[in-house]
Amino acid sequence: MTGLRPWLLRRLLLGAGQTVAVVLLVFALTEALPGDAAVALAGDQPDPARIAALRETMHLDRPAAERLVDWAAGLAHGDLGSSLVSGRPVSSYLADGFGPTLLLATLTLLLLVPLAGGLGVLAARHEGRLVDRLISAVTLGVYAVPEFALGVLLVTVVALRLEWLPPTAVGHGDDLTAHPAVLVLPVLVLLSRPVCSLARLVRAGMIDALAAPHIAHARRYGIPGARLRYAHALPNALAPAAQQLARTVDWLLCGVIVVEALFVIPGLGTVLMNAVAERDVPVLQGLAVVFAVTGVVLNLAADTVIYRCTPRAGVAA
Repeated sequence: MTGLRPWLLRRLLLGAGQTVAVVLLVFALTEALPGDAAVALAGDQPDPARIAALRETMHLDRPAAERLVDWAAGLAHGDLGSSLVSGRPVSSYLADGFGPTLLLATLTLLLLVPLAGGLGVLAARHEGRLVDRLISAVTLGVYAVPEFALGVLLVTVVALRLEWLPPTAVGHGDDLTAHPAVLVLPVLVLLSRPVCSLARLVRAGMIDALAAPHIAHARRYGIPGARLRYAHALPNALAPAAQQLARTVDWLLCGVIVVEALFVIPGLGTVLMNAVAERDVPVLQGLAVVFAVTGVVLNLAADTVIYRCTPRAGVAA
């Protein structure tokens, strides 16, 4: 614990700096976008006088530095601000979109961990044989397919041609749990690449762990093969996959924009796309804070797991 505390403090300070950097970058990029929320609200044939009045109402006529300072001061008190377009609190946008995104992420994780772990262990157990080569070839091929391409293919074949599943969530309301068939295709798309990368990492970790001297020593003592694989080798094999799993969770919560847009899922990705289209800077900033903090926390948790499993890895952190 003596070495863990200063390492953890350094990681927390680094994470806070990363969060601030992300927020500043997002603010700068949104300021560089052509037009603003006033122009978006003015319509296709904007009246300069109306645009000026809207900018004054939204306080967009103030310097960017002043708006950034005011927003940062509110953020320090837990206030993410209000939407420029609707006037609603940004937190309400996040609350509306968080449920569907969390549901998709949870279902994906519940399937991802056992599926990737099982495939990785199976491939490592049959290293160099047909099963190993087949799993490696399939995972490599599926990983090479982008999510949007796989999603379009599944919608075209499974939903439109075969009519086995609904193509989108349109017409099914906001309660996706009441229509589980709507979730099948999005979850399959979200599973496709993470399960491949994690399975390959678990396979490599299992092969290294099974070749370790202490495993060979335990085998000579007659410990059963299943106990060797799951009680001794697998925990050591999971350490390299912990960081990738954290990135996957971060991506599931923050980066499912393409999947939500393709299947019309009303999650955080849809909120982000609407905010970009409307130049709604406070909503974009609120999402940036949530995404940045989520990424920092998840990566910190993964680094802590790796540090506890292999303390020497923390020396370079």
